[in-house]
Amino acid sequence: MAAALTETAVYVVELSLKLSPMPVSVQRKELADAQALYGQIKAVLESGQPRVLELSCEKAEEKRVSLLSSELVAVQLYERSAAGGTGTKRPGFSVDS
Repeated sequence: MAAALTETAVYVVELSLKLSPMPVSVQRKELADAQALYGQIKAVLESGQPRVLELSCEKAEEKRVSLLSSELVAVQLYERSAAGGTGTKRPGFSVDS
């Protein structure tokens, strides 16, 4: 008997960096945690003052990355299905419904 796949949403906060084709992203299990992180990063961007941002992995807290806020171009929050493929919401904005 095949095991049923349980689809769990993961929320991704993705940062676009100047002169870098690859974004930096961190995942959060809870929407509220992802929204809080998004809000913190947005507030740093709005302040206009360069700061070092340290982001950590929720699952393995020893995994960290530090970024200079003046090198950030954009931040976005989106939902991704942990099961992959079906139910994935594309990042960014689309006119498709």
